[in-house]
Amino acid sequence: MLLKPRTLACAAPAELDTDAIRDGDSGRWLAHLYVAQMHPSMKLAHDPKPDQPTNLLQERIICLNGEVDDTLSASIVAQLLFLEADNPAKPIHLYINSPGGSVTAGTWTCPKSYPRPTLTNNSIGLAIYDTMTYIASPVSTICVGQAASMGSLLLAGGEAGKRYCLPHSSIMVHQPSGGYFGQASDIAIHAKEILRVRTQLNEIYQRHLTGKKQLSLDEIEKLMERDYFMGANEALELGVVDEILDRRVQGKNGAGEESKPPTA
Repeated sequence: MLLKPRTLACAAPAELDTDAIRDGDSGRWLAHLYVAQMHPSMKLAHDPKPDQPTNLLQERIICLNGEVDDTLSASIVAQLLFLEADNPAKPIHLYINSPGGSVTAGTWTCPKSYPRPTLTNNSIGLAIYDTMTYIASPVSTICVGQAASMGSLLLAGGEAGKRYCLPHSSIMVHQPSGGYFGQASDIAIHAKEILRVRTQLNEIYQRHLTGKKQLSLDEIEKLMERDYFMGANEALELGVVDEILDRRVQGKNGAGEESKPPTA
């Protein structure tokens, strides 16, 4: 846990305990290093070698790999906020290889006092999307492998003109799905909610699909009625991405941006 500034002022010298830092917790690890750099009087209790996610994060690269769930969403949101705080003017590069996951949480719990499972709703995938649009740093998105379901929405939701995919990427869009059981009135409430979410997602896609033909909400709803798979070329034509990258430009990162800010 980071010490408050007023505590730092009287620490001579203080130590940062890194024992609790789990492998892959790159945001917290970098936060420790950042504070240590800002306050030279502080020192790390241990000097662990940076892990791979930490090395990538230092280059402002975030990797979204696997199913979008609570843990992954919290990690991505934290990294986005950390990188914005570090330098709000510099772009962030989000690499996506995901089969999708939760739009809103589908975590089933069964309390002892209530015999039937209940559905707990928490924002998950849309928390990442909202954070991407909320922060000042532009977020470029790059699909490597696949971007399906919520993964495709996050890919399309990147900074306009900076949404990319590799040549053999697979992108899939569809309408949200979910399940619930309980009293009839509760089932009706959840059915109404998933319809609201479907309309919300359609509106987000319409906002970001900037292909040759601007699709109407009705056309997007029809497109997403069933699983709709597309390759890189079709994704480019539909406007999910702005460019297909087949090779990294020498001296630049995978998103086509300068790896380092230009010198004066």
